[in-house]
Amino acid sequence: MTTRKVLIGGGTGFIGSHLGELLGIKGYNVVNITRMPGANNISWTSLEQSGLPLKSCAVVNCAGQQFMDFTKSWTPGFKQNVQNSRVYTTKALANAINKCIDKPKVFVVVTGVGAYEPSECNKYDESSPTTGVDFFSRLTVEWEKAAKVDPPVRLVIIRSGAVLGRWGGMIKNMFLPFYFGLGGRIGSGKQYLPWIHIDDLARLILFAIENENVQGILNGVSPQVITNNDFTQSFAKALGRPAFLPVPEPILNMLLNQERAMIMTKGQYVIPKRVQEFGFRYKYENIDDACKEFAHLCPKKHPLQ
Repeated sequence: MTTRKVLIGGGTGFIGSHLGELLGIKGYNVVNITRMPGANNISWTSLEQSGLPLKSCAVVNCAGQQFMDFTKSWTPGFKQNVQNSRVYTTKALANAINKCIDKPKVFVVVTGVGAYEPSECNKYDESSPTTGVDFFSRLTVEWEKAAKVDPPVRLVIIRSGAVLGRWGGMIKNMFLPFYFGLGGRIGSGKQYLPWIHIDDLARLILFAIENENVQGILNGVSPQVITNNDFTQSFAKALGRPAFLPVPEPILNMLLNQERAMIMTKGQYVIPKRVQEFGFRYKYENIDDACKEFAHLCPKKHPLQ
């Protein structure tokens, strides 16, 4: 049997490591593209010089500088890094695919629901337009434009919500405050919070790789629409802790910069209409079930161990 090879941009990050683990279990050979070469890794420079590794059946891009890295100030330079790390890597992979003679079957790019303008009244599915009015919406428009691949390669763009899991994303940032009973809603708590459990996002990417009829935009979110307050109550309950210390919006705007803080203070009502039409089955449809899974100070395993 021929080994099926999947190339992952950002394969050592939060999403990429989970995806790599799942693909390994399913019998795929995973090659990560990282800044530094290593075992089962190639560098971005090597990709540009030598092209895709032979017999790659799929290419996935999860790469991107974490914009919620609170150790980094929201400077023009950091914003440029946030943008380049997404647009440049996506373009590099698309170019490598287009130049390749033995083409992969599919290119999956994980972007974000930031494509949709924050709103308390609009409801978005995959057919909804992107406006490009704020930083994250403009970024997503440019990011997705970079993913231009020629037929017969299928292009699947997964606009992910907040990815929930113990070892990364927003849970990694807020776990200890909530664990010590210092959690609370953000601002009014009424803003929508599109979300997906890390296991479901990895499974959705695998689903996109393996199903030949899947292409185009998919909203990588759970079908259960919740608010920030719903999440706060569910996470605190799973931890058995109170959550009565709200974080005022002006404080976040001051600490993080208003442009970045809007990821937490504003929200979008997003539904995964096409994902459900394609027949994808979620493991964690309900926020209570998701929170129970990652509400452990010392879980049994870490995906990178």
